[in-house]
Amino acid sequence: MDIPASSPTYGQEGLWGCYYGWPPSATPPLNSPAGYPNTLQTPYQCQLNTCQVGPASSNPLSHPQPVGQTGPPPELQPAGTGGLQRPNHWNTSYQDQNGGLFRPAADVAYRAQSSSEKGTQPETKRSSPSSESRYGLDPQLLPSAVQVMQEDQKEWEGKAFASEALSNLPPLSTTDCIIEDKGNASPRFIRCTTYTFPSEAQSAQHSHLPLGAILTPLAQQHKAECPVPVCDEGECLKGCVECGAYMCRSMAWQDCGQRFHCPFCGKHNEVPWQVYQPTDALSLRVDAEKRPELSLGSYEILEQNKDETASLLLAVDVSDNSLRAGQLESICQQLHTLLDTVYREEGADQRGLRVGLLTYDHRIHLYNLSASLSRPHMLVVTDTDELELPLTEGLLVPLSECKHIIQSVLLQIPSFTSESQDSTFIPQDAVVSTALQILQAVGCPGKLLVFHSSPLSEMASRPASSGFFSSTQPKSLFQPSDSAVSLAKACVSQGCSVHLFLFAHQDVGGAWPGDVPHLTGGGLFYYNSLLSKVEKERLHCDLTRIVETFTVYKAQLRVFTSKELSVSGCYGSFIPSGCPGLVAMAALDWHTTLALEFTHSRPLSEGRGVAIQVVLSYTNPHGQKRTRVHSLSLRCSASLLDCFRHSQAETVLTFYCKKMYCAVVERPLQCLREELQAEVTELLACYRKNCSSVSSGQVNGTHKLVLPAFLKALPVYVNSLRKSEVVLPGVRSSVHQRLLLRSRILSMDTKNTVTHFYPHVFALCVGDEHPRVVEAVRCSASGLDPCGLYLAYCPLALVLWVGQGVSRRALMELFGNSCFSAVTSGEIKLPMLDTPLSVHLRTLIDTLQANSPFTVSLKVVRQGDSCEDTIQRLLIEDKSPNGGASYADFLYHLHINSLRLLV
Repeated sequence: MDIPASSPTYGQEGLWGCYYGWPPSATPPLNSPAGYPNTLQTPYQCQLNTCQVGPASSNPLSHPQPVGQTGPPPELQPAGTGGLQRPNHWNTSYQDQNGGLFRPAADVAYRAQSSSEKGTQPETKRSSPSSESRYGLDPQLLPSAVQVMQEDQKEWEGKAFASEALSNLPPLSTTDCIIEDKGNASPRFIRCTTYTFPSEAQSAQHSHLPLGAILTPLAQQHKAECPVPVCDEGECLKGCVECGAYMCRSMAWQDCGQRFHCPFCGKHNEVPWQVYQPTDALSLRVDAEKRPELSLGSYEILEQNKDETASLLLAVDVSDNSLRAGQLESICQQLHTLLDTVYREEGADQRGLRVGLLTYDHRIHLYNLSASLSRPHMLVVTDTDELELPLTEGLLVPLSECKHIIQSVLLQIPSFTSESQDSTFIPQDAVVSTALQILQAVGCPGKLLVFHSSPLSEMASRPASSGFFSSTQPKSLFQPSDSAVSLAKACVSQGCSVHLFLFAHQDVGGAWPGDVPHLTGGGLFYYNSLLSKVEKERLHCDLTRIVETFTVYKAQLRVFTSKELSVSGCYGSFIPSGCPGLVAMAALDWHTTLALEFTHSRPLSEGRGVAIQVVLSYTNPHGQKRTRVHSLSLRCSASLLDCFRHSQAETVLTFYCKKMYCAVVERPLQCLREELQAEVTELLACYRKNCSSVSSGQVNGTHKLVLPAFLKALPVYVNSLRKSEVVLPGVRSSVHQRLLLRSRILSMDTKNTVTHFYPHVFALCVGDEHPRVVEAVRCSASGLDPCGLYLAYCPLALVLWVGQGVSRRALMELFGNSCFSAVTSGEIKLPMLDTPLSVHLRTLIDTLQANSPFTVSLKVVRQGDSCEDTIQRLLIEDKSPNGGASYADFLYHLHINSLRLLV
């Protein structure tokens, strides 16, 4: 059980009064793209089906319960039996006496339909054992996250959202639209859990709605959007001298422009006469439109001082194990190709990237790559405990001068033979420390790429991690060692980002090697064997992505808020400091995202609202020091209804995810799952009690489910988070897999986080001459047609599911073979066939991969295969293989528990 037995949690088995489904809008939406008014979206007339409990029908996907488990999933064991009675059907009507649609109350609620009112019910899809609710609820009639995304995309398609001060809800992160900066930072950079903050601290606590912001300071913008403007340091207006906040549109000008009031500290600042300009009738400076710092929510400041350009260091394992495994030659070939790619790009940019090379076995080999030498010199370092560089000149050389030298060394490395048969290996920390000393000697930041093919070894001071995962002892799993944290801090100070490529997979026992990469803005990458073409291609894509991705170094993030608020927490892939509003990172790229949590220090003023500013100081790859400023102005209100109306489920999910995944370092996993469910239950109960026109009791003998309109997808998101592998490991979950999963998800932005916890499942049309994606379907096995092809995608998985009834023509066009049993399962590369279906599918995959921060290989799963659990993990509305509850059962218990809190 996830909830303590002492608390009134899981409801009696039986009826909950009613639930609902949101059909596509039958009339034009009530809200306009220019800004949402203070009203909720209206669900229109719909009729729901009878939910019948009976034997499970045949289904394209089904999986057994975990070994030793009987009855309902362990997450949702009922507290008792009896109580409510289950109705056979529900109905919702939104028509007045004249037959016209009317606006319902500011919540979403449904009542049970009596037998006399029941009409002809439309047929529903046949359910599956994994998606069938044990309470007789039809999962297809529950709130659909797919429909929420589709309606938002339809609402904003071909339109632009104006991000201005005190603006309303922006489009969802999954919606493709243009954002115009009109004084507030784009939601691509800052996205808040609610765009109306509660005025009082007591109201915020009572609502249980998290007050937070999701930050992606270097987020990619739409190609049609204006890039963030860059201003010279000497031309920008200075900000507040008291608190250090930068100039923004929230600064209030007074005395005809001679002073301005800082919304972050409440102090007044005098304006130097050299930059004085009068104000107009709206108390705005007359030159506001000419200055980005006065008219836009985001801008950059280019500082006059310059730093050293970034470097690229390559560290290759050349031990006996690496030579015998046959991986070394493939690695050197990939690096040879990589240098050619980088050289072509650098030649166009006319800026020299410095490159260095080192190899290691039980010793470390440094290379002097100076162009003045007739051939490169190898320097062998035997004492790795107290390492001192024998020289610094020639260890990092511009690629334009040494490309042919490095490539010649790479060609010779596979023919190296070790002079010693010593089977010991130096720890990976020693390799990182050596590279760090090289960067420190030169005085530059950079990326370190380590290619390791031997079994992992640990520092003597580090205790080995257990191969067993216990939710009561999370520190042995998730907490990094002191030596790893100390090394990561040194890397952060220098701006060294570590990327570790492992070719010897050690899954059980031993320390996880990803702590330093995780804490330095790098990454950890596993490969089974480079003898496979699929793995070689994945390595090539990973290397190209890492080198080509725009990355900044020595990043310092500062957060300023209204004086009535304080930053109580910051969550992400970095080393926590004593001040949540000040974060230091070794490197940062376009998808690195953090979450901020705010708390009240005093009541907010509804007249002034809330001001938030995020300041990122960094050094770009060319050595330029820049400061990027993002500012946001929000409303505040004493009405909780306004706070709920201006919240978004996807942002709340991202906030919960980052906070929860950071807490696993210190907290037992079961406690975290219980607290998350209790938090959402309290949220729904508060909304029902304070914001809904529906009473907490019964209406016509039935209970009604009430959800805020913009949070109707929150239950399915939260359920997916609760049963993720990180916090609810399955029988086959390994420690290293969970640590890698946590590391990658923590750095994801809102869009990728939502896609991870609710993957896209695309139905492919295979009967037409021009194949296309028919539609995205719900993440449930009941939505998979045995006669269809479905592509399931999330940032960490890409699965093509092939039904048993797929036509021979489709199989021939896609695989070059018309026999279903001859289709190869597992990770494959699709044949390059010049057929409409093959071209369409490969184009779709390329599009998905281009917008993803990770490279994943396509995995083909045939219906009925033993590897079908691969796609079952992505169908998050169903019962999961690790014992997680289905969406329908979880929503049932949320409803029952929220009612009990009101009794």
